[in-house]
Amino acid sequence: MSRIGKLPVEIPSGVNVRLDGQALHVKGPKGELNLAIHPDIRVEMEGQELQVKRPSDERNHRALHGLTRALVANMVQGVHTGFQKTLEIVGVGYRAEKRGQDLVLTLGYSHQIHYPAPDGITLEAPNPTTVTVSGADKAVVGQVAADIRGFRPPEPYKGKGVRYQGEQVRRKAGKAAGK
Repeated sequence: MSRIGKLPVEIPSGVNVRLDGQALHVKGPKGELNLAIHPDIRVEMEGQELQVKRPSDERNHRALHGLTRALVANMVQGVHTGFQKTLEIVGVGYRAEKRGQDLVLTLGYSHQIHYPAPDGITLEAPNPTTVTVSGADKAVVGQVAADIRGFRPPEPYKGKGVRYQGEQVRRKAGKAAGK
């Protein structure tokens, strides 16, 4: 039995869950999310808990069991408390600022990068070297953070670039001095 899949998903107060056949709709203070559940997997509501069930112990069903439970739990947590990723910008002259709904990044290129915030995502720049990505959908928050990091990933010689908060950048030695 899947250790993840057999755990029930608690529904906190203020979160509304609706099942329409194989479609799950979760609504809360941070937004609304929808999920199309695989036809072989069943999601049942038991009081204030959601239980994910599988029809057999086939390899595919075991994989879908844990995946579906994790997706449902992330939806419930996302609409209740939300998800957040913080990025750090390291480098002389590298900075970020928010203009309207866009994030404007200066990352050492000949031009500035204008990144529009996708629907349901909030981009913040509390200071010029920090960017905060927050929203209800965990996958979209992670993808937006990865997109922003992808504009200038940290390089191994000086460590300049955009990195996740707390990310360790492996440094390399530069050229050896000649005689």
